[in-house]
Amino acid sequence: MYAVIEAGGKQHRVVEGEFIKVEKIEAETGSTIDFDRVLMIGEGESIKVGTPAVDGAKVSAEVIQHGRGDKVIIVKFKRRKHHMKRQGHRQWFTEIKITAING
Repeated sequence: MYAVIEAGGKQHRVVEGEFIKVEKIEAETGSTIDFDRVLMIGEGESIKVGTPAVDGAKVSAEVIQHGRGDKVIIVKFKRRKHHMKRQGHRQWFTEIKITAING
């Protein structure tokens, strides 16, 4: 069984037992969180698509760790003007493990 959930403004296709990284969620490490915004649930040929979310569906996950992603370098450059600006960014993330899909 798999599900499509919305977390942090992005959609993620998840299966039970999978580890994924989502936008930072304010939760303690080791705690359980529930995603109520389930957009689709599927198992084999049977698929339930929500409008926009599936009623009564819930995906449970356990918070594994918090961290920061790899650095992304931003360079702003103006040609022929001797002007260049460099900036770096590291996005915060929360790694979760999908424990149950209820639908």
